[in-house]
Amino acid sequence: MITIGIKTFGFFLAVFSFSMLINSPKKYLIWAGISGAAAGFIYIICVETGWNVVIASFWSAMAAGLISHVFARILKAPVTIFLIGGILPTVPGNGIYQIMNYILQNDRSMASFYLTQTIEIAGAIALAIFLMDTVFKMVRRGEWKQDSLRYVQKEKRKDENNT
Repeated sequence: MITIGIKTFGFFLAVFSFSMLINSPKKYLIWAGISGAAAGFIYIICVETGWNVVIASFWSAMAAGLISHVFARILKAPVTIFLIGGILPTVPGNGIYQIMNYILQNDRSMASFYLTQTIEIAGAIALAIFLMDTVFKMVRRGEWKQDSLRYVQKEKRKDENNT
C-alpha cells in the first residue's frame, strides 16, 4: 500500500512538472497534478488487481476525463489544461520504446506485439475521452443545466408553454 502511495505522489510530481514545462497557468498546476495523480492511481489499482493494461488505461483515462471536466467547471478553465496532464500516466511510452527496441533487434514478433498493444491503449484512451466528453455535452445540452455543483432541470421557455 505504501508503494502505491509513493507511485501516486510520483505521478503528481511528474504531471505537475510537465504542466510547468508546457506553460500551463500557475494557478492550475496543482489541479493538473491532482488529475494526473488520480488517473495514475486508478491505473495502478487496475494493474495490481490483475486487469489487462488496455482496460486499466481505459479506466484511467475515464477517470482523467471525469476529473478534468469537473475541475474545468469548478475553476472555469479549459478542460485540456487538466486532461493533458491527466492522461499522461496512461500514455504508452514504454510500449513505443519497446517497439523501436525490438525493431532494432530485428525481432518482428515482439515488435508486432508491442505495436498492437500500443495501438489498443491509444484507442482505449481516445474512446474514454470521447465518452466522457459526450456525457458532459449531453448533460449540458439536454434538459439539465449546471447550477453551481448540482444539475437542475431547465425551465421551459414561454413560447413553448403557449403551444
